[in-house]
Amino acid sequence: MGEKRTSAGRLADAMRRTVLLEPRGHADLLGAVLTEPTQPGSDAGVLFMDADGFVAMSGHGVMAVATLALARTLIVPRDPSRLVLDTPAGTVRVSAVRREDGGVGEVTVTNVPSFVLQPGVDVPLPGRRLRADVAFGGEFYAIVDAESAGVTVEATRTGDLRRMGIAIAAAVDAALAVAHPAAPELHVLGGTVFTAPPQEDGADLRCATVRVSGAVDRSAGGTGTSAIMAVLAAMGLLSEGGGFEVEGLAGQRLRGRLRSHTRVGAVDAIVPEISGTAYITGEHLFLVDGADPLAGGVRIS
Repeated sequence: MGEKRTSAGRLADAMRRTVLLEPRGHADLLGAVLTEPTQPGSDAGVLFMDADGFVAMSGHGVMAVATLALARTLIVPRDPSRLVLDTPAGTVRVSAVRREDGGVGEVTVTNVPSFVLQPGVDVPLPGRRLRADVAFGGEFYAIVDAESAGVTVEATRTGDLRRMGIAIAAAVDAALAVAHPAAPELHVLGGTVFTAPPQEDGADLRCATVRVSGAVDRSAGGTGTSAIMAVLAAMGLLSEGGGFEVEGLAGQRLRGRLRSHTRVGAVDAIVPEISGTAYITGEHLFLVDGADPLAGGVRIS
């Protein structure tokens, strides 16, 4: 899948820009492309793409792909309510609740092994210093307490989150060379995850993920939530079988569960499960007029 990702970046980047950028999309949009699987027993492969390029993994993207694939029979799996999907970050397993009307309800993703790469990284910024835990949940993230960064995890403050998230990711990237111990091709910091106290009863945390491109996730994010869970487990705050619920900027929640402990090379890791629900909002026909000067997409941010 890593080779497919590289090939897509070389051969399909014009398609990515056309579909995801304005006037058809926007800078915070995520897209997915189904491919043939690469591993025995898998039902399909999936590549994810954003405003900057093709990315290794998206947890909430897997939920959306599974919902569409099962509801619209884009994939005929061996089990009607389960999918095994290959991604550039590894193979994930998905189970879905089928609704009486034929739709797809809650989706649970058994994610790739997640781990802490480096706790307590010193992050020097103009006017302040803070610390970040760098962890992997399908992509690498710098996980930061929002209060220490001087930002609020609110949908109305995405500009502040975007600016600070980019600055933190750049500082961490300069201070630490990230690399997956078992998959050296995964060596890029994906962004910053801000954490804050929840706003609603029943949730454990509120978070916002800002990608290095500046894209801001509306959901809590499956890979970001997995990375947070790895940090909590390393601190002894999340035990095997333990649950964890996190709010995103749009107010919706993802539920996490520590399925088991494992190791990635010489590093202690966890296998997280993330549950949430995706909804189909439309089926679109994109048109490209060769005379349109913005036919290939434009990014304004």
